[in-house]
Amino acid sequence: MDSPDGTRATSAEVPPQEAAGTPARRLLGVPRQRHRTDPSGDDMTPAPTDTGTLAFVESPVQLLNVLEWAHAARAAALTVVVLSPHDPMTRGQLRRMAELARDEGHTLRWEEARGGATAPLRTIGGLTPLLRRARRVVLGDPFSRYVQLLLGLTRARDLVVVDDGTATMEFIGQLARGERLVRWHRHGSGRGPRDLLFAPFAATARRRLTPDPEGARRRRTVALFSSMPVEVPEGMAVTANDFAWTRGRFGPPRLTRTADIVGTSLVETGVVDTDRYLAAVARLARAHGATRYFAHRRERAGKLHRLATETGLEVVRPDLPLELIARRGPIGRLVLSFPSTVVHTLPLALKGTGVQVAVCDIDPAWLTAHASPRARGFLDDVTGTARDVRRLPGADPDERTRRRRAASGPGDPAPPPNAVAEHGDRT
Repeated sequence: MDSPDGTRATSAEVPPQEAAGTPARRLLGVPRQRHRTDPSGDDMTPAPTDTGTLAFVESPVQLLNVLEWAHAARAAALTVVVLSPHDPMTRGQLRRMAELARDEGHTLRWEEARGGATAPLRTIGGLTPLLRRARRVVLGDPFSRYVQLLLGLTRARDLVVVDDGTATMEFIGQLARGERLVRWHRHGSGRGPRDLLFAPFAATARRRLTPDPEGARRRRTVALFSSMPVEVPEGMAVTANDFAWTRGRFGPPRLTRTADIVGTSLVETGVVDTDRYLAAVARLARAHGATRYFAHRRERAGKLHRLATETGLEVVRPDLPLELIARRGPIGRLVLSFPSTVVHTLPLALKGTGVQVAVCDIDPAWLTAHASPRARGFLDDVTGTARDVRRLPGADPDERTRRRRAASGPGDPAPPPNAVAEHGDRT
């Protein structure tokens, strides 16, 4: 039996120590937080135990943003359900994030949701009583088939969506347009047998995530907690995530004299060509004196080995989301990234530290033949809406020169050599 997300389940492994009820382990170098404080430094009065809030997460970033939401909403003692994925890097980061969540007083329930042929039925059956009792549900990935299925079982009238990275931007856009919820990088019609079988559940989830109109008899509220630049549909409340919990708990970091590069999974998702990506990383490292490459948790080991060999960069596999790694430090004075979540979140998490974040545009020539038609526009949106970042051109200088000459024709003068660079460096 396949999981709701279409990933074939494998045999379950030994349940991790994050199962509910086990003591929290201490993170090395992370002091215990004796009192919660708001961004101004004033003590917060502890909120009463919130036994009616249930949160679902499938990635470390989602769990981080649940912690940020709980801090901002002054919600205490949530029940956080981890729908564990197969990927070992994601699982490792989730285990570390679970420790931090326990330190904040939350209850963690680790579900091997994809751990065998009977795992989906066992997971859904075990969670149904909690879903029936919950007054509020917090979720991190509205595109997840697991989450969409669980939404159909809850009676909660209050729903909160926290960021799952830049995918939040696409979710809000699709919701506002009344479209099916489909991930931006997914190619094809999405009308295969599995999609058709799951279509009724997806339609129900989309209705549940659409706010009821004013004056509805039993009005359902839908709220968004986000650091992304989005325009929400009418009736949806939005709260800005400024990473106050992260800044209060970690740092400030020690800054190094060199630059760091943040990796992406654009190659793994089939959007960007491998060779083009590695060449772009090498150019960035040479141009800005970068020495470290922080790998995305989904980047393949073979690609990272090749990257280290060809660029000389030290490849770092973070054991926590990059926002926490950067805040703890050490971190470079310049952080270079391709279009991704961190160009929106790192400036917030590193506010006041003096770190500059720069984003390198994705040249259209890097896209693969399998990239979805939506890919280029979405990546441009991610870059163009980022605040407090420096923009860098994607194409190498020789390629830009060849394109300018081809566009201007044999009799037209070429533009000044620095014209493209000046344009690309605009913030």
